[in-house]
Amino acid sequence: MYQPYPSTGGTPEPVRPEPPASVITAVRLMYAGAAVSALSLVVSLLTVGSLRNAVHRAYPSFTSSQLHTAEVAIVGLAVFSALLGIGLWVWMALANKAGKSWARIMASVLFGLNTLFLVTGFTRPSPLGSRLVTVLIWLIGAGAIMFLWRAESSQYFEAGRGQGRPGGRGQARPGGGGQARPGGQRR
Repeated sequence: MYQPYPSTGGTPEPVRPEPPASVITAVRLMYAGAAVSALSLVVSLLTVGSLRNAVHRAYPSFTSSQLHTAEVAIVGLAVFSALLGIGLWVWMALANKAGKSWARIMASVLFGLNTLFLVTGFTRPSPLGSRLVTVLIWLIGAGAIMFLWRAESSQYFEAGRGQGRPGGRGQARPGGGGQARPGGQRR
């Protein structure tokens, strides 16, 4: 007869509820944001010719060498920001789906930063296609944030608080909690 290995007496890890529809929708929007960010990278690389014209119109006194330097810098920044954006979208989607409450806050902060970048982006020369993709990415982010902060989403994130942490909400602290006083007594 099979004898299971004796347990340490600890309680099993609570089962995490499935994410509600609002969180699933937000996660899908985040994956869409990653896909559109990848599209943004492709658009940036395909519109290099119009970028040169846009920089030339904004700075007509630039020499050919200065135009080339500006073009390379803008394309390099676009590639870096697109790769960073893709990574952040995927990371936030995975963390929010897992019910990490910090991820919802982080996603909101990142959306705030994206809003600032959107506004300041209109002060720099860039092709129309890039601007349209930037606005589309912002709209996807707005939708994801809206779904992350719905009531059913808040309940899901609240249910996940304290899980996996000793002494978190709804869990007893190992050793009964409290600090030992001199003489071994607990407070």
